[in-house]
Amino acid sequence: MSSTDADTARGTEGPGRGSGPSGGADRERSDLADLEAGLDALETRPAPDRPPVGRILLDKVVPPLAAIVLVLTVWQIVHLSGVKPDYLLPGPLDVWGAVEQMWVQGTLLEYIWTSVSRGISGFAIAIALGTPLGLLIARVKVVRAAIGPIVTGLQSLPSIAWVPAAIIWFGLTNGTIYAVILLGAVPSIANGIVAGVDQIPPIHLRAGRTLGATGLTGVRHILLPAALPGYLAGLKQGWAFSWRSLMAAELIVNAPALGTGLGQLMENYRTMQNMSGVLAAILLILLVGVAIDLLFFSPLERRVLRSRGLLGRSG
Repeated sequence: MSSTDADTARGTEGPGRGSGPSGGADRERSDLADLEAGLDALETRPAPDRPPVGRILLDKVVPPLAAIVLVLTVWQIVHLSGVKPDYLLPGPLDVWGAVEQMWVQGTLLEYIWTSVSRGISGFAIAIALGTPLGLLIARVKVVRAAIGPIVTGLQSLPSIAWVPAAIIWFGLTNGTIYAVILLGAVPSIANGIVAGVDQIPPIHLRAGRTLGATGLTGVRHILLPAALPGYLAGLKQGWAFSWRSLMAAELIVNAPALGTGLGQLMENYRTMQNMSGVLAAILLILLVGVAIDLLFFSPLERRVLRSRGLLGRSG
């Protein structure tokens, strides 16, 4: 644009849009009004519609139900085909009869609670031990070099391998069961928080130190919140290892004074050659594991991911 065109354009501006002091004030007021109008539009924008209940059922409920029906159908077909005798491969109705019998006797919830209470207690202790251990490995180079590979190796070691040693150390007591749970779960939790800390952008940590967030304050307000997705994945895996370790311990550590958990129940049915009871115990162990994940870990994981913009509202 030539100088003449520019002068003409400036000359055609209205009195409220000129380059003088009053024109600058009017321009600022106009920009502020535009900003306020934009904020009002954001506030009054309707929230996204929630999907209808039918769509939720179709997406979330029907697929697992269809999978269950398919498994039961295949199981029943194999049972009726006579591949194995009935006492070796009972059908779904026989297994359901064993569960129903435990319910009528009033022992079903007792078996479940014995194992669940042990699993939760051991998992809580594992969190208390695994979290500081993971932070030390993640933030102290000497500690990572010294015990980081050992912790990773312990995670790959089958939990049942610890049972004979734990029995020698603690005898046929709950101490043996909790020791096996901790040895199975602590490495997973520690490795989870190490992975979460390693994924934090360095600029976040530098910004926290600049603001004075050092020491325990930095861990609480910067390190743990930033590492939360990885830490949560470690907790989820830690619970899986806790539950598996508990079942392995209960299969072997069997004493009347300890009560009867699901693993001990399965071993009792095995000694009685009751295959329906064995499969019923396996089914209960699976259902408890799935229920803990669906009722606790999955909602918590969705909430964390949604709060960070990593998951849509319908997720």
